[in-house]
Amino acid sequence: MTAFSNFRDKTAVVTGGASGMGKGIAQALIAEGMRVFIADIEREVLQSTAAEIGATPIQADVSDFDSVRELARRSCELAGTVHVICNNAGVGPMGRIRDLSLADWRWVLDVNLWGVIHGVQAFLPILAANPEGGHIVNTASIGGLVTMPGLGAYAVSKYGVVALSETLAQELAEDGARVGVTVLCPGPTRTNIKTSIRNRPGGLGQGGLRDIDLEKTEFGAAARWIEPLEAGRVVVEAMRRGELYAFTHPEQLGAVEARFAAIQAADPRRPR
Repeated sequence: MTAFSNFRDKTAVVTGGASGMGKGIAQALIAEGMRVFIADIEREVLQSTAAEIGATPIQADVSDFDSVRELARRSCELAGTVHVICNNAGVGPMGRIRDLSLADWRWVLDVNLWGVIHGVQAFLPILAANPEGGHIVNTASIGGLVTMPGLGAYAVSKYGVVALSETLAQELAEDGARVGVTVLCPGPTRTNIKTSIRNRPGGLGQGGLRDIDLEKTEFGAAARWIEPLEAGRVVVEAMRRGELYAFTHPEQLGAVEARFAAIQAADPRRPR
């Protein structure tokens, strides 16, 4: 796996960088001496966050490939090249599958999965052509490895991000590319994802998705919650070590192990 250890004076782009996890990742990269562009759909908070943390703001909508392609073009125009792309923008409203409209599915997948696909499509050629190498960080979730009721659309999108990241890492290794891949699978983190509906396009109608503050639920009350900057530091260390998977909550891997154990138990070749 290709590591990215020399951060100083390199350039990174972080989508969803105006708040939450994206802001934390941007802060961690800036602390390593990187020049960071933060992209977000929310113009005002994007401008204020950029001024607060010392980043350069570029408004972008990750669900729109033309917008992401312009983000890549503008970043290269201002910095000469890009070394790191963090495809982080995401939404996380809840709703039982039976209650979801097709518009609900399209919105969640457009942002969480297509947003990552667009980022890879726009930035991979830039990173691959960079003689100094590069790194792609895709934000998935512990919900990209295990499921829970009410988060079906979210889990589908995040499972997709994990699969994309794993496959891309294999292909880049086969090609001998100097581009690494890390998929971030965070657990409970204090972000604005609990108010995702604020950015739902108006033309999609009401649907069956609702914002839920998980920290106030029974699940959330029992969980260990972290601040976004801690997640950002996990990303930095995973890049430095060239790790494909980055976990903020290793204590939650028991649920992943239980899932794999259930898959193994279903093997028809196993003695019954």
